Amino acid sequence: MASERDNFELSGPLHLTTIDWTDVDHRRSVAASMVQGVYVMQRDRQENRQGSDSLAPPWWNFFHFELHSQLIDDADSSIFGAIYKSKPHLTPSTPSHIIAFRGTVTKGDAFSRDLQLDLHFLQNVLHQSSRFQIAIQSVRNLIASGNQNIWLTGHSLGSAMAMLAGKTMVKNGILLESHLFNPPFASPPIENIKNKKVKHGLRIASSFVTAGLAVAVKIKNTHQQKNLPSINNSFVDLANWVPCLYVNPGDHICSEYIGYFGHRRKMEKMGVGVVGRFASQHSVAGLFMDAIGKESHDPLHLLPTANLTVNLSRARDLKEAHGIHQWWRYDQQLESRTYRG
Repeated sequence: MASERDNFELSGPLHLTTIDWTDVDHRRSVAASMVQGVYVMQRDRQENRQGSDSLAPPWWNFFHFELHSQLIDDADSSIFGAIYKSKPHLTPSTPSHIIAFRGTVTKGDAFSRDLQLDLHFLQNVLHQSSRFQIAIQSVRNLIASGNQNIWLTGHSLGSAMAMLAGKTMVKNGILLESHLFNPPFASPPIENIKNKKVKHGLRIASSFVTAGLAVAVKIKNTHQQKNLPSINNSFVDLANWVPCLYVNPGDHICSEYIGYFGHRRKMEKMGVGVVGRFASQHSVAGLFMDAIGKESHDPLHLLPTANLTVNLSRARDLKEAHGIHQWWRYDQQLESRTYRG
């Protein structure tokens, strides 16, 4: 039996009868709906819903988009993403294409593969997966065809995939508008600590420890005649890319982004902003790998700049706090702020 949340007529943003592409709430709702379309496509596949029984098409048809192509994982044949194409390109603000990635599904044959990729994210090797290679090649092909105003969007594991694609394209001088829902943050969720003094103290200590380790690794590598810069140049290069991050304080998977950006601003006010900025470029795990002489990849979850939207509406449980559905609802209390590195 199909879930009510898969049915656009029962759960979709029906209030968006006319889309204003300059309205941030409309843009967020459409991006989230496109991600839901990928989830429902995968569930249609799992439950063999075909033709008129398929529940996925309304999630993009309602917004005057068509399905350009599905992104299929070569390991388990699951649908992990989709490329949508705008039917009438109405205004300069209308995206010509939206590339969307779903997150982990907990039911069906795709779960084991998704779990494997969740671990790849934690190990900072998601870029080595064949799923990401399929994703980034699709992005490159779309751009090479001359298309402009392309969006990236994703939820949970899918937002990590979209973030990695966005970062990769920045290295090629291409800035893609990106809407990342509940993006995972590979760090202990300090944000969930209720005591503000303890939380703030831990963040300060963590910043100084991380910055100290980074300096120590730099000195070690200098003595070994490794010409490494004192700052993370690839991190700095991302400053002009401003992805939109959507997080819920009740979701420990993504809530640390609130403290990550907020603490950096507090360190500026304390007069030790240079420490905060330096620490925010590094992860302890990556520094450890550098220290023992193993090559590490830039931590995926770290960003110099972002537009952070926090859902302040109280979630009933973790499932609701992590769900994609909250992001197209019109009755949520949202707070947005842009942080620049």
